[in-house]
Amino acid sequence: MKSNPVDEARRTLEAERDRLRLELSEEVEHPKVAHGAQTAAATEVTESQRGQQMRERERLHLVQIEGALRRIDAGTFGICQDCGKPIAPERLEALPWATDCVDCHSKRRH
Repeated sequence: MKSNPVDEARRTLEAERDRLRLELSEEVEHPKVAHGAQTAAATEVTESQRGQQMRERERLHLVQIEGALRRIDAGTFGICQDCGKPIAPERLEALPWATDCVDCHSKRRH
């Protein structure tokens, strides 16, 4: 028996939401190591900034996922928020948090 695509999307989104929540809840530990060389200190700062950027992307992705789950609950999942047409099932399978169809997404990017 083939499962409902919306149910599959919900399971995928919930799993990703749970993974991100867990990852974001873990504290980032920065070892306190004395560095004698400026290069080592600069590397530590760069790694810290990269970690902060990654966490911010994860937070934004979590917002997208939670939005998709709300759209499922509201019955508007899979409908383009720009033009109101259905979003292609292939797009939703690849990006279940997508809010727009390929055409509207392309228009916005150009």
